[in-house]
Amino acid sequence: MPPAAAPAAVDAPAARLDASQLAEAFALFSRASEELSTAYAALQLQVGQLTERLTVLMGALPAAVVVVNRAGTIVQVNRAAEALIGKALAGARWQQVAQRLQPTETPGELMLTRSPGADAGHAVVDEPRRLAVSESALESGEERIILLHDITDTHRMRLTAERNERLAAMGEMVAGLAHQLRTPLAAALLYTGTLRQLDLEPAQRSKVAERALERLRYLERLIRDMLLFARGDSVGRQRFAVCELAAELAHTLEPLARARQVAFELDCQLGDSELMGDRKALGGALTNLLENAIQVSAPGSVVSWQIEPAAAGDSGLGVAAVRFVVRDRGAGIAAELHERLFEPFFTTRADGTGLGLAIARGVARAHGGDITLRSTPGQGATFTLSLPLALDDAQAGPPDATDSTPLPP
Repeated sequence: MPPAAAPAAVDAPAARLDASQLAEAFALFSRASEELSTAYAALQLQVGQLTERLTVLMGALPAAVVVVNRAGTIVQVNRAAEALIGKALAGARWQQVAQRLQPTETPGELMLTRSPGADAGHAVVDEPRRLAVSESALESGEERIILLHDITDTHRMRLTAERNERLAAMGEMVAGLAHQLRTPLAAALLYTGTLRQLDLEPAQRSKVAERALERLRYLERLIRDMLLFARGDSVGRQRFAVCELAAELAHTLEPLARARQVAFELDCQLGDSELMGDRKALGGALTNLLENAIQVSAPGSVVSWQIEPAAAGDSGLGVAAVRFVVRDRGAGIAAELHERLFEPFFTTRADGTGLGLAIARGVARAHGGDITLRSTPGQGATFTLSLPLALDDAQAGPPDATDSTPLPP
């Protein structure tokens, strides 16, 4: 039987090499771990400093800041938010707070209504406050930041400045206004004086009386327009159906169109959509546009009134809007007169007050919209009154934070 093979000799240098490599790797790992720990500590310190700075910054901001998570819960607020809305905000549902924010005529601006009372954890609001509201989502998508800036005083000062501008414009036109009042008044007095003649035939008496009434109606319209122009910004916001208002105005203007032998066509494409604003003021502005269109149109022609939605890129306002488009078949308007037509007391008609279009543009702008004119001499004119679509159901109130729909921009 052959002798057993001797066991292989152990490679001692290789074993020692493996041990040294292991020790070196361990030392390298230890150094890397220490460096990571140092970097982590520095990062933690930096995060703490940034958090402290952010807290100080939020506390110093004059605007109210509300941070809402994906579940719709308020996770952080600043002092301005507590002073404006109430202290019991952290942990509350944003939707409950948002119920106190009511829409206005201007996109991105809401009214903070009076709270139920301090016992409910809310700040007691003596009067409604007007807020500019904006909202941004964090990149993670987990939270949203809502900014609410109290612009009540700014809005009030803006209205006062606009009213002063209107009164200044009226002051500059006092001489012309006195002439506008004196002329129809003198004519009315002359006609009524003629009625005292006993030898007038019944037909002639009726004709003179009608002319006197015509001049008095003109005076009434002029004084009404003066008051509307002086008042300027509309009051009494309410929700109303657009097509319902359009139908009422069309019915009211039907006698005038019939008397002028002008066909009147209405096409409202908004269904049951509603707007938030001053129904009476908007109705007056639209009436001015429609009356002008009927009065400048020749007998047998057509005045069309189309109410349509407009996308943000087509509205001219930068947001989705509703457009009231009035087209007449009159003589048209020269390009150099387009802007002058909206100046107070400027008119191209002998029986015009020169205030109708100025009032209409003022009302439109007070509601966040505007009026534009397109016209070519000999081809009629098209007036378009545009209002932000955010005035309708889309701005019925701020959405819950669980909704992906942003607050009014």
